Amino acid sequence: MGEVLAVCISEVRGTPKHPVKRIHLIPGHGIEGDAHAGNWHRQVSLLAAESVEQMQSRVDLVLHPGDFAENILTRGMDLKNLPVGTLLRLGSALGEVTQIGKECHADCAIRQQVGDCVMPREGIFLRVLQEGWVQAGDSFEIVKKAEK
Repeated sequence: MGEVLAVCISEVRGTPKHPVKRIHLIPGHGIEGDAHAGNWHRQVSLLAAESVEQMQSRVDLVLHPGDFAENILTRGMDLKNLPVGTLLRLGSALGEVTQIGKECHADCAIRQQVGDCVMPREGIFLRVLQEGWVQAGDSFEIVKKAEK
């Protein structure tokens, strides 16, 4: 079991994500009000605080929730090693892991500032299966772990 530390959105693509009080996850859509929502496999992005802290230890830069374009910042679970197909309960919502990592675009703000970005290696993406709300302080857990 892990904990949600922050939830973030961006209303316009290409702009930094910022923390909000809570997010509404909608099946087949993603996060209400987030610019990256839509009927595709990367509706919600998650990143572990442990990954951010590891990067923070190597750079002289203060990092904040949303800086890596993650929708949900977590603690307490090794996200990057969850198999695709794993089902996660986040707050009252349910999502399915659809992708681990992603190709980082060249104009990523973090990559430009420090020469590296952890999201392409350690971030994960979900497709929303069951509607619900998620906020900082919520727990999240594996409902069903997929086979590797």
